[in-house]
Amino acid sequence: MARVIHQLSDVAIRNAKPADRPYKLADGRGLYLLVTDAGSKHWRLKYRVAGREKLLALGSHPEVSLKQARQLSVEARAKLVAGVDPSAERQRLRVAAKASAENSFKAVADGFLRTKAGKLAPATMTKNLWIIDKLLSNLHRRPVSELEAPELLQQLRRIESLGRLESAHRALSLVSQVFRFAIASGLARRNPAADLRGALVQRVSKNRPAITEAKAVGALMRAIWGYRGQPASCAALRLLPLVVTRPGELRQARWSEFTLEGDAPAWLIPAERMKMRRPHFVPLSRQAVAILEDLRPFTERGPESLVFPSNRHAARPLSENTLNACLRGLGYDTQQQHTAHGFRATFSTIANELGWSPDVVERALAHQEKDDVRAAYNRAQHLEERRQMLQQWADYLDGLRHETNVVPIGEAKRRKVAK
Repeated sequence: MARVIHQLSDVAIRNAKPADRPYKLADGRGLYLLVTDAGSKHWRLKYRVAGREKLLALGSHPEVSLKQARQLSVEARAKLVAGVDPSAERQRLRVAAKASAENSFKAVADGFLRTKAGKLAPATMTKNLWIIDKLLSNLHRRPVSELEAPELLQQLRRIESLGRLESAHRALSLVSQVFRFAIASGLARRNPAADLRGALVQRVSKNRPAITEAKAVGALMRAIWGYRGQPASCAALRLLPLVVTRPGELRQARWSEFTLEGDAPAWLIPAERMKMRRPHFVPLSRQAVAILEDLRPFTERGPESLVFPSNRHAARPLSENTLNACLRGLGYDTQQQHTAHGFRATFSTIANELGWSPDVVERALAHQEKDDVRAAYNRAQHLEERRQMLQQWADYLDGLRHETNVVPIGEAKRRKVAK
């Protein structure tokens, strides 16, 4: 006669109290409840594979009920009948899940961006992190080896639907770079982003608006010099047209980068803040020095202090929107008329029209020379010319602001050559 197995009941499980040592409450066919001396209750299934006894954890009570534990036990024994060791299978799934997490799009993208740390401008790195973390969040858990072009396109279309056409194109470029990194790291076999070339809505190229007509530039200068605001904002707005750097390079300037004394005042911008990742030397005109000297008592708290700190946080620079907000406050439409970045176009257009060498103008704008040898030569050869040009540019802007007769930029140079 077969031995009767007394199975557990919900009441027996609820009444099970902790003892001095752990004990088991059997349910039958290897399933039992382990009651610890701390009072916790864990389901276990005892079984044999190739004559060797093994245990499979099925969860804890009450999260896993008696009924659920029995069902899990039946499923595990069905696997045994099929020749599958449930413990070994669970371990394999854990390893696969870990590998999937390590090879997820988010993990691989983060690894790629770490390789770019210090090589990309801070603004570019911030933009890339935003694209990965926010715009492509639906791809985070997907293994890179499983991603295909249609899934990527679906995410990019979602970005397009938000009206972010430029961001969609940036995201595609970034995804392609991540996949090239994955392939080089042995985590993917191909780059599905390459199949999406031409699949996105085409961007409409739009230049930043800039005022380039002399009379209008004069009116702009008068408006700027009439602006009344925080000292850092006023000084940045007045200095930017004189140094013709990118607004971000100016906003993050520190006093340690400036030499205001002597016959050759200058500003040396470190490579990590430059778009082209090369240090940039900016000769300072008398007018630029005067603006900085006037600002110095308000913001200099030490050599590493910011020249243009935020009004709210001295350890943070002016926000990227501050200067454009100042221009809007002066009545200029930054979508149609002029932006902070537009001062570079103003300078480039007028300086080229009035006779300065395009090479000297390009060096003043810190545009990268494709030929490294030529670039090194130009940096050395154009320094004094840039100093003369930026001083004449400052004088020219003063003349426009005061509506006085001004000698056009480059005119003094042409007269000197003529002699």
